Amino acid sequence: MTELSSLDAVQALSPIFSSVGGRFMLHPDTMSTAEAAGYANGFLLYAAGRGSVLGDVHADVVIAAFGFMNPGTVHAIWPPAIAVEGPAAAQRRYADLCTTWGRARLAGAPGLERFAELLATALDAASVVGLPLFAGWRAVPRPDDAAGRAYLLMHVAREWRGSAHVLATRAAGLSALEAVLTNAPGSTAGAKLFGWPEPYPDVTDLMDRRARADHLTDVLLLDGYDALTGAERAELVALAGPIAEAITSAG
Repeated sequence: MTELSSLDAVQALSPIFSSVGGRFMLHPDTMSTAEAAGYANGFLLYAAGRGSVLGDVHADVVIAAFGFMNPGTVHAIWPPAIAVEGPAAAQRRYADLCTTWGRARLAGAPGLERFAELLATALDAASVVGLPLFAGWRAVPRPDDAAGRAYLLMHVAREWRGSAHVLATRAAGLSALEAVLTNAPGSTAGAKLFGWPEPYPDVTDLMDRRARADHLTDVLLLDGYDALTGAERAELVALAGPIAEAITSAG
């Protein structure tokens, strides 16, 4: 029987969850709902929806949790975003958008129940210390249907890694902007998306810090996967591939 270590599982699953776990957030199907819900634009819906699990907090708290956005951008969008309907309603709306989006793409996908069971075990065993956004999303009620639950958990897994990565990049000596730029060397798309103005610094000499940050991120996720056996970790990885492919194929 194939077995995987916790580190093997982290390194196999993190790219999958990073790629598809948050895809609903800026997808046109989600962004197009903003105006009808009272938000001036889809980015305000994103801010309120994603950050709603933190509660009715000061923008600095959101900056701390999101990690990589320009603080000035957060200060500009958070107050009007959270004022639309308050954090509780925004959280319910965004969780519903997440699960609805996932259901539409995972209907009939193989192994959803078992995938959700194994992933939930890992997520629920992970420490939330220093990871407020992950803690908030992990506490969101999970739907009864396998497709909705599986996709919500993939989103929670993405926030788990993202929250850990905020800590790891700081520990490795990277600023928020440097962390964004070293994520895709030579590309400024991420920096622009997160509201950072040009000109951007040269980060060529920072890739060793980036490698350390990625390693530290992996280490911070080990405790969750330690809750699974080696065989269960291998099973989770095997199930994740086709499920992610179903999401990608559906667009």
